[in-house]
This record gives sequence, C-alpha cells and structure tokens, in this order.
Amino acid sequence: MTKIIIVSDTHIPSRAKALPRTLTKECADADLIIHAGDWQTLDVFFELSAYAETVGVTGNVDPWELLDRFGRKKILTIDSLKIGIVHGDGTGKTTEQRALQAFAEDDVDLIVFGHSHISLKKEVDGRVLFNPGSPTDKRRQAQYSFGILEVGETWQLEHVFFDKEE
Repeated sequence: MTKIIIVSDTHIPSRAKALPRTLTKECADADLIIHAGDWQTLDVFFELSAYAETVGVTGNVDPWELLDRFGRKKILTIDSLKIGIVHGDGTGKTTEQRALQAFAEDDVDLIVFGHSHISLKKEVDGRVLFNPGSPTDKRRQAQYSFGILEVGETWQLEHVFFDKEE
C-alpha cells in the first residue's frame, strides 16, 4: 500500500504559525504528500518534503516562485490510479465545478482540489471529487481537515477531521 497525505490551503504564516501535529504525525509514515495550493510560502514545501516526496499546484495566494515550481494543474499516476490536482480558484461557477472543468478533457479517476476550505468527497460522472479542507483555516467548518489516500490493488480515500487542540 502507498500512503498519500492530501492537504490544501495551509496558508502559513497568515492562518497558522506551523503545520498541526495531527497532520505531521500522519506525514511521518507517508510515501507521498499532495498539496492542492495556497501554501503561501515555500517553507511549507520544505517542511512537508522532510517527511515524504511532496508534489502540488499553486493557489490564488501563492507567490510566483511557487507558481514557477509547481504550476496550476498536474496529473499523477500512482499504480493505475490517475489523480488530477488543481486549486479550483477562478471566476464564475462553483469551486467544485471549476475543478471538474479543469479535467474535462483528461482521463482521471480522482480530482483533488482546494480553495473553498470545505471538505468534500463525492462521485460525479465516474470520477471522485475530493477537497481535503484545510488543516489550519477551517473557516465556517466544524473541524480542521486533510485527507489520506491508500493505493494498492484498490484505493481508499478518507478525511481526517480534528480540533486545533489535538
């Protein structure tokens, strides 16, 4: 099994000074970390990279050096699972609709996106849409969150919800 941590909208240092312990504990035995944008600083990439290989895309608040390093859209293949990654910001439509539209012409099984800070997991037209939420800025959500994806012969995807004190 390949363990993948999925995170978005860390917004460090504007929303938190550091990544929460609940997240870093899971990162400690991860094989890969996917970040769906709004890192806000390259330091978040370096910290996550200390745990596992880290890939991602940029969001609407990320500086040019992150855009230059990651780009706005990415497709990964892990075993036979094809994963599309995009932040989901833009104008018109909902964040969810923009994420779907970004991969309308691509053959992907899973679309990972962020931007709204609202955790979501649902199937649309044979594809799974997944927003991990935010581990540092829950906005109006009940809890902070991120995702864990396990890929092997099959794949399983779930949210991890937690309170800031954890």
